[in-house]
Amino acid sequence: MKLFTLISALVLASLLGSCNTFIGMGRDMKILGDGMESSANKASGGGGDTSGGTSGAPVY
Repeated sequence: MKLFTLISALVLASLLGSCNTFIGMGRDMKILGDGMESSANKASGGGGDTSGGTSGAPVY
């Protein structure tokens, strides 16, 4: 019973700890996509987005 409780606690801790990892990865992917879109707009003569910061990505 103690082993089951320990394993359950470890699984729960790893699942909860990974939430911030996926949030950060999602934010990085959004920023990457915004940068690629801006570069494509500049290459096609469309100007591009000049706003800085986190590009509207949520910061936790």
